[in-house]
Amino acid sequence: MEAVFAVFALLFVLFVVLGAYATVKVVGAAKRGVDRTITQARRTVEDHTLRAKSFAQPGPAGEIAQLRLSLRTSMRATQDALHAGAAEDESLKEALGLFQRLSAHGHELDDELRRLESEPDRATLTERLPTLRERTERITRSADSLRWAARDRAHRFADDDLDSLSTQIDVEAGALRHWTTSDTSATPPPWPEAPAADAAAPQQTRQETPQPNTAEEPTRPAITPPGPRPTYPWQKKPRPESTT
Repeated sequence: MEAVFAVFALLFVLFVVLGAYATVKVVGAAKRGVDRTITQARRTVEDHTLRAKSFAQPGPAGEIAQLRLSLRTSMRATQDALHAGAAEDESLKEALGLFQRLSAHGHELDDELRRLESEPDRATLTERLPTLRERTERITRSADSLRWAARDRAHRFADDDLDSLSTQIDVEAGALRHWTTSDTSATPPPWPEAPAADAAAPQQTRQETPQPNTAEEPTRPAITPPGPRPTYPWQKKPRPESTT
């Protein structure tokens, strides 16, 4: 009896552990989904804010906002393009590694531009703008180069596949249209002539099959009546039926 209780207790503990593990996994997945949603919402709000600053604030502050917006847009588009292409093309793995190194420089520049947005010294900000503009252009140019190279590679593969498919379709269409037409104007070969009939040969007459003369033969019954049954000494003699 104690062994049965121990087995039930072990099963109960196992179910509790499995339930806790499943709950942790579900909560973790939900938390990651919420974090991605919050991050995406924060990025969207920040991009709209930078766009508004680039139009509303003149001078160095507006230009810094424009540099940040250009940097973030280029890096995000390249990241999405490389990750989407790497799932189908293994050759983009190396490009992803290069982008990770470029992304480190991009984050460093974005942090520096964010700090300079609240810089009160406009003269120093104006003095550093050419260097910041050059760094931003170098990073965005490299990111754009990677992104367009990945897109051109994908388009090239698609064009090659389309060319090969078009060639196969043309060959198949030609094979479907290739049929042999018979020449209706050609004279068919003559049939062999039948041998001439011999006038002296006697004409064949139809031989009639002799029919049996059923009138002379007596009609036989369809079933032969059975003869008298044989009797055996061990059989009892049938008793006459009583008339009384």
